[in-house]
Amino acid sequence: MASQTIGARPDYWAQASDHLAAADEAMAGIVRAFCDAGQLSSRGDPFNTLARSIIGQQISVKAAQAVWLRFEKAAGKVTPERVSRMRLTTLTGAGLSGRKAEYVRDLAGHFLSGSVDPTRWPESDDESVIAELVQVRGIGRWTAEMFLIFNLLRPDVFPLDDLGLLKAISLHYNERQPVTRAMAAEIGERWRPWRTVATWYLWRSLDPLPVEY
Repeated sequence: MASQTIGARPDYWAQASDHLAAADEAMAGIVRAFCDAGQLSSRGDPFNTLARSIIGQQISVKAAQAVWLRFEKAAGKVTPERVSRMRLTTLTGAGLSGRKAEYVRDLAGHFLSGSVDPTRWPESDDESVIAELVQVRGIGRWTAEMFLIFNLLRPDVFPLDDLGLLKAISLHYNERQPVTRAMAAEIGERWRPWRTVATWYLWRSLDPLPVEY
C-alpha cells in the first residue's frame, strides 16, 4: 500500500523486540520494562500526517491540536486539492502562522504536481522517500524520518537529529555523558535491521507514554 491504514500496526514488532533483547544487556532491560507499553500505529493518510507535522512545529501538543481542529474546520476536508485553493488569510485566520500557511500550501502543491507521490513509496527505499519529502518547505530530515517511522512504519529508521534518542543513548550507554551523532550511529549498528523499534523503546525509557506524529 502507498500509505498505512489508520491504526495499522507493524507485523515485525515481536521479531524485532526479540532481536533487540538479544543485542545487548541494556536494551534487553528496556525491552523487558516496556514490552507492554504498546507499539507503533500509523495515522494513515500521508497528506494529513505531513500537514499535522508542519502545523505542530515549535508549539505544544495541546496548541497544535487546537490549531489543527480550526484548520480542519476551515478546510472542510483536508486534501491537497482543497488546501491548495485556500487563501493564506483563511489559513492564518485558522491559527497558522504566515510561514506555516505557506508551508501547507507548498505541501499541497507538491502532492498535486506528483513531485511528492505516495504511490511510489512502497518500492522506494528510506532515503528516496526522505529526498522527496525535504523538497517541501517546512519539512526537514527529522520530520521526514518521523513520517517514515509513524506513517510508513519503516523498520530501520534511526533519527540521529532527535534529541530524545540521543539523551536515551547517553543515559543507557554512556554513563549519562553526552553522545555525538557519530557515537550514537556506531552504537545503533548493533540494532539493525530494527533501529526504528530500538528508537521507540529508547523513547519509552524517557517517557512511558507513546508519542505520535
